[in-house]
Parts: sequence; structure tokens; C-alpha cells
Amino acid sequence: MLSFHKRLQNVRYTFNTFSEAFKCDGLNFREIQIAQTLIFAIDEINKDSSLLPNVTLGYKIFDTCGSTPLAIKAALALVNSQDETLSEEPCTKPATVPAIIGLSSSSSTIGIATTVGPFHIPVISHLATCACLSNRKRFPSFFRTVPSDYYQSRALAQLVKHFGWTWVGAIRSDDDYGNSGMATFVEAALQEGICVEYSEAFYKTDPREKIHRILKTIKNSTSKVILAFLPQVEMSMLLQEMLQQNVTGVQWIGSESWITSRNLATNEGSKLLGGAIGFAFRKATIPDLEEFLLSLSPSAVPNSQFMKEFWETVFSCSLNTYNKSIVTKTCTGFEHLSQVNNEYTDVSDMRIPNNVYKAVYAIAHSLHELLTCSDTICPNKISMEPWQVLNQMKSINFTTRTGEAVYFDEKGDSAARYDLVNWQINDNGVAEFITVGYYDTHLPDDHRFKMNNIKIVWRDGQDKVPQSVCSKTCFPGTRKAIKKGKPICCFDCVQCAQGEISNQTDSLDCDKCPLEYWSNENRDQCILKDTEFLSYEETLGILLSIFSMLGACFTLAVAIILFHYKHTPIVKANNSEKKKKKLTYCKKSSSSWWLRLHA
Repeated sequence: MLSFHKRLQNVRYTFNTFSEAFKCDGLNFREIQIAQTLIFAIDEINKDSSLLPNVTLGYKIFDTCGSTPLAIKAALALVNSQDETLSEEPCTKPATVPAIIGLSSSSSTIGIATTVGPFHIPVISHLATCACLSNRKRFPSFFRTVPSDYYQSRALAQLVKHFGWTWVGAIRSDDDYGNSGMATFVEAALQEGICVEYSEAFYKTDPREKIHRILKTIKNSTSKVILAFLPQVEMSMLLQEMLQQNVTGVQWIGSESWITSRNLATNEGSKLLGGAIGFAFRKATIPDLEEFLLSLSPSAVPNSQFMKEFWETVFSCSLNTYNKSIVTKTCTGFEHLSQVNNEYTDVSDMRIPNNVYKAVYAIAHSLHELLTCSDTICPNKISMEPWQVLNQMKSINFTTRTGEAVYFDEKGDSAARYDLVNWQINDNGVAEFITVGYYDTHLPDDHRFKMNNIKIVWRDGQDKVPQSVCSKTCFPGTRKAIKKGKPICCFDCVQCAQGEISNQTDSLDCDKCPLEYWSNENRDQCILKDTEFLSYEETLGILLSIFSMLGACFTLAVAIILFHYKHTPIVKANNSEKKKKKLTYCKKSSSSWWLRLHA
């Protein structure tokens, strides 16, 4: 199940007549390339005598037009089986399809995985990355050949931390893909000390006014780095509005859905998204696929209305002779796809088609193990059940022709490996996707994220890493004081008090110096206290000397006076020994003593 068309046409139901058939518009060349890759893999397997010998794989492809209801309808059609003959040769097939491949969006995949789950039919997705699909209780029959966003979101948080960005904006799609991925990123960002200034969401069917409000938020914000966790369709809509409003000066971080999109990397798109950086699926090369893609022609499927629409769209002509009055150019049907350059003919990296290629081979290897004779016992090929394929799928482990190992963990997820891609503008003004690093969950935690020795080009062609912080760094000698009502990334730098120091950047507290030490002028080091002496030439030294001399003179004068009047009763009364005798006499005859003393 794939979305050959981007959207359904708006249909109003009046309930007075029977509803017409669904109509779709807007061809999606990437999905058509994925479909052809799927057919290529099936043909390759059917020609391989070592894999599924004497068994021919068939297929039936549904166009869901990016609609979840159509996806569920297609899933039910596959569950109930169809009676059409797949080929002119006689063949037998099981009553129920043994496996389903699809879809490219997480929300639609959740719909079909929930629908076919009770029937134990394995569903393998090549692009549904929502971490919610790893829930084995809700989706017991789901597998994917693409990494979960659980790992991508954490990789993005480490990327932001690596470049010192602590104040970022976020835009996401208002669906399972965007909401789940952004929630995981925010959780991981907080653990890394990163703050999200704003987090806006929109969906492809929302009115333009909602995107205008988001662009207004971007213009009024102080963060200069924005994470866009968006599918390719939503990112294209946002880009068109940014071009009209001339939103520039922003460093973009992209999710895997659009960071390697050729549709966005045009001359106009490169003006705003140039220097963008983000994680993408590992680059791959599938031998002989390019020739297979370019060999497609209307003569191969003459009765296909879809092929007619595709051919007319690619070459801007008409295959119908009666349309000559409307269309000036008529298709001959012998045009060659090598003459055009679009997303279908581009085989430069094959990141997403490689996931479909692996999904087809995963099903083939599961069927091969299930149908292989063991211990002289051969299974009944006609009575094969989907639950048998499901159980076999859990234990597969093989290597593709490209040398990539394919297996699923207990949650149905594949190994998480990403390339770090940077948009670098060439001389023609078109962005090239340069791999500047990687992220691999098979490595230890401190070695998962690595940078290559390749120069990164940032926004507006700058060489220096742009800054995006709410508050500047607090240097040693100061401490951070959180602003009231603001996130932890917004703070003031307060100088340490006397006798306190901080010797680290962005210190939360100041440390007191020991008793014998004191803080230096910069408040970043404790130094030993100096012994200071007063000089007689200083004002304070002169005053203290004067008062000391006066005190000594007064003491000497009192001593001289006491010595001169030492025989007087007053002076004698100051003698301690005689004073004790007088006190004793006073107790005996106090009245006479007082009379003599006064006399």
C-alpha cells in the first residue's frame, strides 16, 4: 500500500445520491519510485533459484492517496483476498495475503496495523517511524525496516547539544509522526539542558492562516535554530509560505522525512534551507535498479490509467489524440525517462527505496524458511497461514546483496543507523546532501554520535557555528541566577560576593574560601591573606600614634600625682592590703570610722 497521489479531492456528500469513486490528485514521484523498487525486488527474487525455488511471488499494489480511510479499506480487501488472476499462468495462492508492505506515513500505518493485527498478518513498513508503533501489545504483527523515531529524537538532542544550542524553536506535524517524535525530543533535550522556546504544530489540511501564525511566532522569537519535525508535504507547504514572507536568518534542523528531499532542494528552497542539517537513513546503492526504473514505459502496461497519468505528467503531454485541441503536445509513448530529471529518476542515494527492498526480501526469507523441507517433512504450501509467516518473521536474519544485515528486535524494529546530512549549495544554486557524520546505536553510548572531518556550511553560507542561546554563558567568578517565570536556560550572571569564588563556566553556586584565604579580584580563585602593617606616614597611622601617645601621657601623669600624694587618705585608700584592714575595722565600729574619715 503506497500513496501514489498526495491527497484526495474534496468531495461533499449530500446523502441524496450514491457517492462517486474517490478522486486523487498530485502525483508523488517518490512513492512511484518505491513501488517500482518493490516490483524490481520481487522480479529479482523470482529469478533467484536459491531463494523460494519453485515458488513465484505475486503482488497487488493499492493507492491510498495519503488517506487513512482508504488505507484501511485496502487492508480489508487484502484480508478478504481477491479472486483476480495475478498472471496468465495457472497458480494457486493462499486465501489471505501472507504479508502487507506499507505505508509511508505513521498515522495510516497505525490504522492498518490495528485493523489486521487480530488476523495475525504481518505488516512491514518502510517509512513509518513513530515510536508508538513499537508497542507490541497494540501492534503485535508490525515490523519495519526503518529505525524508530525513539532513536532519531535522541540523536537530534545530542546534535543540538554538540553545537552548543540551548535555545531552539520547534515545528512539528499535527499527527502521530510529529507529535510522538517531538515529545521524545523535548524529553531528551531537557535531560541535556536544552530548552524549547516554542513548539508549533500544523497539518497539511489546515488553513493557511495557521501557517501564517507559525511564521509570525518565528519572526518574534529569539531562538535562531529551528527543528522541523515534519513530513515532506508539510515542509513543502511551510517553505512556500516562507518564500512569500521572506523568512531568513534561521538555522534549520531537519528530520529524516525531508532532509534529503530533492523536491525541496531547488534554487528557491536552497535560499532558505541552505545550511540545513539533520539525520537521514543510511545511503545505499541497489545494483541494476536504475536501468529498471528507466525502462518503464506505457507499452509495458498499456491498459493502466495510472501509467497514462504518470507519463503525461512527466513529459507534459497527452496520450489521447482527441485532446490535441487542449494540449499542444502529444505523447508518442516512446519518450525515455532518462531525458528527465525528477524524484523518480534520481537514484543518487536510494535511502527510502532501500527500506522497501529490504522489506520484500524479509518476507521472501520468511516464506523460504517456512516452505523449506526439514527432516523429510515438507509443509503444505497451499494451507500456509499468515500467523506462521508472522512467527517466522521474528527470527529472520540475513544479509542483502548490498551487504546490509536485516533482522528485527523483540519490538519489530530494525537497527538504528543514521547519516548526518548537511545542505551545501553548489555553483548552480542547488543543495547537495553531504554526509558530515553518523549516529549508530550499536556503538557504546559515548561513541554513538560521531562527526567526520568534513567542513559544515551553515545558514547563509557561513563558516562559523551560529549561536542560539537565551542567555550568554556565565564565566568563572559569576553564578547563574534563574529568571523568575522563565525556563532554566534563561538566567542572569551575578558576581560572587567577597570571600566567595566560582572557577567553572555556568556555575550554579559560589563556594566560600577557607578562613586563611580570600577571593581575588575576579572572584575565580582563593588566595592566601596578606599580613598588612600600618605606616607612620599614613593618616590612620598618625592618628593612632597620637592617641597612643596621649594615652601614655595621661597614664604617666596619673602615676606621678598618686606618687606625690601617696600619704594622703585617698591614695592610701587605693592600697589593697590596707583597704582590707579598714574594711575589717569598719565592721567593728563603722560609725566612728566614718567620723574620723570625714574629720
